[in-house]
Amino acid sequence: MTTQSSAQRILSLIDLTNLNDDCREEDVVELCSRAQGEFGNTAAVCVWPPFVNLCASILRGTSIKVATVVNFPHGGTDVADVVATTIAALDAGADEIDLVLPYQSMITGDEAQVLSMLQAVREVVHAPAHLKVILETGELINPERIRRASELAIKSGADFIKTSTGKTKVSATPEAVTTMLQVIRDSGLPVGLKPSGGIRTVADAQQYLDLADAIMGPQWATPQTFRFGASGLLDAVEAELRP
Repeated sequence: MTTQSSAQRILSLIDLTNLNDDCREEDVVELCSRAQGEFGNTAAVCVWPPFVNLCASILRGTSIKVATVVNFPHGGTDVADVVATTIAALDAGADEIDLVLPYQSMITGDEAQVLSMLQAVREVVHAPAHLKVILETGELINPERIRRASELAIKSGADFIKTSTGKTKVSATPEAVTTMLQVIRDSGLPVGLKPSGGIRTVADAQQYLDLADAIMGPQWATPQTFRFGASGLLDAVEAELRP
């Protein structure tokens, strides 16, 4: 595959993201405009919950999904609050909910707390909306814990599992993604993967696609099964695609 064809494939898999603390409405308008670029649309935009309605109104009639985050970024344990935020976001037009797993509970071995959150949010995210569960693999650290978190998320009905919030020192890594892909493969279920955080170049992204192609097969990674959570990756992709 040429670098240009690789860049085109990557573009179609990007969840173009602005989760900056100082994000404003005008930034979201610009994000939605950039998602509809000269070389094609990204898969989705990902924004804070208060901006979902604005994104949904701008992107209505396009192929671009509206994603938002809940229990973000710290992965707390207040299930009722997270469920309420999720319902409000779906009512505002969100197509996809990126839920931070209570990763501190995962670290201390409190799987009951983890399952409580995952199952409660799953119950209110109805098809065709998707639930993407953020594991925060940089905090889970070891492959055994990442594997177990992946298994719990899939058991609870996640449509995607995602590496990271992008708000910790370590975000996506090839090692974590390899473990997550292996769990998806072994589950036999139609679950997608979203590497997120620190993916800024075409080469960075291609590394993860190569892993998906090797573990899941070369036809597996599509916008329905594979996303990149990124803010700067689109710049690199467009630079590669310009004559």
